[in-house]
Amino acid sequence: MTSDYRGVGGVGPVVFAVGHNERVSDPIDEFSFLPEQAAEAGIDAPLPRGRRLTLTLESGRRLSALHYAPADAPDTPPVVTLLHGAGLNAHTWDTTILALGLPALAIDLPGHGDSSWRDDAAYLARVLAADVAAGMDAWTSEPQVVVGQSLGGLTAAAVAASRPDLVRELVVIDITPGVDANAGPTQIREFFAGPVDWASRDELVDRALAFGLGGGTRRKAERGVFHNSRVRPDGRVEWKHHFAHLANAASAAHAGDEPVDAPSAVPPAGGTDAVASVLGESGWEDLAAVRAPTTLIRGDRGYVTDADTEVFARRLPAASVVSVPAGHNVQEDIPADLAALLRGRALDT
Repeated sequence: MTSDYRGVGGVGPVVFAVGHNERVSDPIDEFSFLPEQAAEAGIDAPLPRGRRLTLTLESGRRLSALHYAPADAPDTPPVVTLLHGAGLNAHTWDTTILALGLPALAIDLPGHGDSSWRDDAAYLARVLAADVAAGMDAWTSEPQVVVGQSLGGLTAAAVAASRPDLVRELVVIDITPGVDANAGPTQIREFFAGPVDWASRDELVDRALAFGLGGGTRRKAERGVFHNSRVRPDGRVEWKHHFAHLANAASAAHAGDEPVDAPSAVPPAGGTDAVASVLGESGWEDLAAVRAPTTLIRGDRGYVTDADTEVFARRLPAASVVSVPAGHNVQEDIPADLAALLRGRALDT
């Protein structure tokens, strides 16, 4: 496996060309939004240096991540590793990391962000965990506080169960293996089941806001869409992550139509849709095998219901449960509050 760095202040800054309808804003590079995000959140502290990391896995696929460290000590290894949810990417943690004020690693899960799509569309926690562990082996130097939201939370549990040497503490955000796939997660399924390409990023922003997504303001939605989409050679804009293509394929199959992007939209094994397939008994088995201290953080407007919380507490009596005033994407709704919770755990040696 090989790994390289690129990003602000590093070797070969990432610079984007700006063209008509290509983006909702024109940043110099992918970290140019950080001052704006810090100001919005009232964070008055030196900005960290962000770098893009790339690891070539044994399979030949690419795993990508973001490393944040103090500007005057950019090689400081991370103490917190963060895994995003389905349909998101590592930049979902940006404001939380700014408020955290500690060296951090945010990984693009396979099929998301700048990481390669899986040809088998096997976006299951135990499958993803092997790639995440490879990234942590390459990019961390000590056991981490591993934080995962939604699909990232189940993946984090699988990492902690299979590679306890990598995980000092586990934090799972707004997901349990027992969450009803036909309840809250249907929002994700329906959001991504539409067209897979668009005339402009502004159309994607409009769609996100129509579904009540995007962080609450158009500006936040614009940033999220910028990080989560790319412009194809034909000028059309598409989601970076594979889940949109899988959701489109599943929706088309249910309706008896051809999927919009059939060649790259292989449904998961067994025909289960990409959202439902990540839930199941294996998640409970992974959580039961975790020996590190474990905390569930649930948004009071999120996907984890009171009944789900009761099951979690019964099956994992040693774990802690914290409820916070947020929706499913806690890291975007209350980043400073989440950072305070995580900082306490990261500094508790």
